Amino acid sequence: MSHPLLLDEMLGERTAAQLVGKGHDVASVVADPALVSLPDDQVLAEAARQGRALVTLNVRDFLPLDAQYRAGGRSHAGIVLISTKAFPQDRAFVGAVVSALDKLLQEPGTLGPDQVVFLQR
Repeated sequence: MSHPLLLDEMLGERTAAQLVGKGHDVASVVADPALVSLPDDQVLAEAARQGRALVTLNVRDFLPLDAQYRAGGRSHAGIVLISTKAFPQDRAFVGAVVSALDKLLQEPGTLGPDQVVFLQR
């Protein structure tokens, strides 16, 4: 079974819908008005509360948040970081991200509590 995901704001409903269509449990920040525009720490806290790994392009803010969680003895459900160097934001972006997330979710043990992974093409 795939690990549940929460897609951060910069990943739209189209990405979520395609992953759901592949049989994955995926929610999106943009689909939940209570989550839109929340600060990053609150988005990560909500993802943790829901037991969902957070998927984000915001490497700069979420790596330090992971360090804060570890230092404070707190746990999250995982973070998947997407580098814009590996996944340029062009016309192929959504398809490339969907394919890479689908592959990641099909590999047992690649994503879990407190794990931080950079998505690979």
